[in-house]
Amino acid sequence: MAYTPRLKEEYKSRIISALTEEFGYKNVMQVPKLKKIVLSKGIGAAVADKKLIDHGVDELTTITGQKAVATMSKKDVASFKLRKGMPIGTKVTLRGERMYEFLDRLITSALPRVRDFNGIKATGFDGRGNYNLGITEQIIFPEIDIDKVNKISGMDITFVTSAETDKEAKSLLTQLGLPFKKN
Repeated sequence: MAYTPRLKEEYKSRIISALTEEFGYKNVMQVPKLKKIVLSKGIGAAVADKKLIDHGVDELTTITGQKAVATMSKKDVASFKLRKGMPIGTKVTLRGERMYEFLDRLITSALPRVRDFNGIKATGFDGRGNYNLGITEQIIFPEIDIDKVNKISGMDITFVTSAETDKEAKSLLTQLGLPFKKN
């Protein structure tokens, strides 16, 4: 039998019925699900030093287990000495099994390593059922070797769901295990 991630099993067995009970869905297909997780990292200093992009790609690849890509600037900005097409960041999009594996590692091992952690803010919803989370240090991930880090930097994690409203998305992410702050 093929391997399925723990959170995917939990979603199928427990979360679908819990969300159906909470919101009164008539059909299983109405239940919101996690579509993808996008990790992105802006590296503004890469304008001067191109090697920083390679380090960023390597770090995101190590964290997610999937090859990250460099993101290019879309237009010229003279005040930043930036030209169209220059690499200014990195990103990786996770779907399917890798998405659930990354989410499991984020919840169980990375977030508890944040200093003075008492939950993530519930204000990162965009009105369409997606959630954005900012992380200030990449060293919270156990995959990163602190001795090999040349510069501590943050990243953004976007959870894209099929939920119609923020309330549904928050309920889904809470059921999946994201520790939101209590008001």
